[in-house]
Amino acid sequence: MIRPATTADLTAIEALVEAAYSPYIPRMGQKPGPMLDNYAAHIGNGHTHVLEIADDIAGVIVLVPKADSMLLDNVAVSPAHRGQGHGATLLRFAEATARAACLPSITLYTHVTMTENIALYQRIGYVETHRATEAGLHRVYMSKTLP
Repeated sequence: MIRPATTADLTAIEALVEAAYSPYIPRMGQKPGPMLDNYAAHIGNGHTHVLEIADDIAGVIVLVPKADSMLLDNVAVSPAHRGQGHGATLLRFAEATARAACLPSITLYTHVTMTENIALYQRIGYVETHRATEAGLHRVYMSKTLP
């Protein structure tokens, strides 16, 4: 079940993000951007949803509506729940949410060293739009036009 996150979920979301992104620290030489985010603010803004399985937070997604697209700010699955299709479920949720908001596309960015994520996004229809360095993070920006 995907539902809006509540303040009661904050600790679980932060722990999930920590577990999901910590393996990238040696590759990047620093914490990935999602580990630095203010999830209390994202929850307060209504931007965060969780995938709940048997009272366990298995995944989290942060979607921020913009004027012309939906920003997929973060999607993460708990290491304990990987390999079960939950990431794909969350990405379909992002597309459905964007369509419901009448937004024609989804945008996202990921770190240049997260090559497996870039390849995944390309396989499901995202195209690279540009690269930039922000806050010391080397990012690949991508977009997907929704049918």
